[in-house]
Amino acid sequence: IRGEVKSIKNEYTRSGKKIQKGVIADQSGEIETVWFNQPFLVKTIKIGENYSFSGKVDWFGRKIVMISPQYEKLQMANGKPTIHTGRLVPVYPETARVSSKWLRSRMAPLLDQVLPKLDDFLPEKVKENNNLINLGQAIRWIHFPENNAQVEKAKNRLAFDELFLIQLAGLKRKKDWQEKELAHQFSIDQEKVLEFLRRLPFELTAAQRRCVKEILADLTKNKPMNRLLEGDVGSGKTVVAAIAAYVSFLNGFQTAVMAPTSILANQHFLTLDQMLSSLGVKIELLTGGRKKIDKEFDLLVGTHALIHRRARFEKLGLAVIDEQHRFGVEQRAKLIKRGKAPHILTMTATPIPRTIALTLYGDLDLSVIDQMPPGRKQIKTWVVPPQKRKDAYQWIRKRVKDTDEQAFIICPLIEESETFQSIKAATVEYKKLSQEIFPDLELGLLHGRMKIKEKDKVVDRFREGKLDLLVSTPVVEVGIDIPQATIMMIEGADRFGLAQLHQLRGRVGRGAKESYCLLFCSSRIPPAIRLSSSSKSSVLGDVLFTEITRGKPIRRLKAMEKMNLGMELAELDLKLRGPGEIYGTKQHGFPDLRVASFTDLNLIRKSRKAAEVVMADLSQYPTLTKKLKRQEPDVEPN
Repeated sequence: IRGEVKSIKNEYTRSGKKIQKGVIADQSGEIETVWFNQPFLVKTIKIGENYSFSGKVDWFGRKIVMISPQYEKLQMANGKPTIHTGRLVPVYPETARVSSKWLRSRMAPLLDQVLPKLDDFLPEKVKENNNLINLGQAIRWIHFPENNAQVEKAKNRLAFDELFLIQLAGLKRKKDWQEKELAHQFSIDQEKVLEFLRRLPFELTAAQRRCVKEILADLTKNKPMNRLLEGDVGSGKTVVAAIAAYVSFLNGFQTAVMAPTSILANQHFLTLDQMLSSLGVKIELLTGGRKKIDKEFDLLVGTHALIHRRARFEKLGLAVIDEQHRFGVEQRAKLIKRGKAPHILTMTATPIPRTIALTLYGDLDLSVIDQMPPGRKQIKTWVVPPQKRKDAYQWIRKRVKDTDEQAFIICPLIEESETFQSIKAATVEYKKLSQEIFPDLELGLLHGRMKIKEKDKVVDRFREGKLDLLVSTPVVEVGIDIPQATIMMIEGADRFGLAQLHQLRGRVGRGAKESYCLLFCSSRIPPAIRLSSSSKSSVLGDVLFTEITRGKPIRRLKAMEKMNLGMELAELDLKLRGPGEIYGTKQHGFPDLRVASFTDLNLIRKSRKAAEVVMADLSQYPTLTKKLKRQEPDVEPN
């Protein structure tokens, strides 16, 4: 409503609280307004002046009044539109003493000053082809739209910009990389590669063979390879990397294998040493505990620390990087020496839907191992309701006590949190389990704050079978390969993304025995369920459910019981939870999209096509080139 303030005053209630009452009038009549505990309003709102009010009209006592309305002084003389009332109103992320109203009052005049001078970096032909409005128009409409149609047009333009810039930056990095001089060109000795494959105790899958073929083709080119090898946990990425490293050795060049953690580096060292040392490949390990390598080597395995002048590579021909999303553009640039680049193969077990992979890693060629080795048993997975916790503990004891089977127990946090009191912490759970639940079993504790030597000691004891249970944070997500570990129990499973749960599940089932994954929820499972006829014969009684009619977190987790392919789970999580939560709360290397969404496949395709067209003639767009430079990390290669 709009009207003149006839009166405003403070009144006391019977309980002694202050309320503010006003009377607003126009030609049609009067209405009262009521605020609570805001005595300053009697000085802020002036009697006799015209205001706009917006709020809920309801009964107060025996009168119809406007309760706690937003208010705004009308500028009758200059005819300026209102920004807080009588329109679609922007609501901003707020913090203490910085309200949306305060932000709106600063934003409106700022847009008037800035937008006339704003350069639109998007080429005209891209805007025309994709039916996009101008940048200035989009920014004005996203803040102060007149209708919902303007909101949608503004969101569409700004979402396109986000995806387009990510795609273009990736394509530019790819072009820049391909223009670099190759440090060492490889030739392929097919007979020796085939001999290596014959010596393996297993046959490569068709997917592995396809990926090997793509990688070997890259290694023979006169441009440095920059390829991402994506594959499920246990799909056999390491053997593919070993073949590439062997080709590097046959050509007389060195290989660096980098992992995000010392645990994973140790695991890679053991695996590669087993495969390659008998062929004359000298393999060394460099982690945080060792200062430098003095011996000659053909293949050096280590954490990312090995690129920080810790290792001397005389003839680095190939760099293999595990867990691509934890390894940045800056670190990759450090591998370039005197302007010459080695071949780079990056690997990830994080299942990323293809559309997202092409967007996030536009600078990389993509190879996907989408097939599991034959004979690998599927891991039986159950969502365990709170009332079955005791039964689950008894079942775990029965499986591991006086047997060679072992179990992981994963907790989301290291220490207890005041904010998330219902979520299990590894240190607290370790004490509870070892003292109260499993006093008759040997338990170990593993988390990220432990020193490297302590971690290695715990992992070695677990690997040697001296521990029955390992209580850990998700630090075991990558790198621990214990064939006799057959049970993965995950606390607060609804706090994890499906992709991360799948990676954790992949830590078991690596031996010949049947393996299991138990998913415990921090929230209760809804009662509206129907038990399957086969549930009575399941290992944990009525743990299996075929239908849960409400509770999205439970529906997500139930998918783990039926799906065993990481790519399928990632696609499902993308639909159910959106991209922000696919890989956990905050995953290194994934961009924080503000408007766009990785679920909008149509917009991803459009932005990709536009980026490819513009990339072909990028020098013609100086404004866009400047925008890209501001977005790219400032990297100084050594």
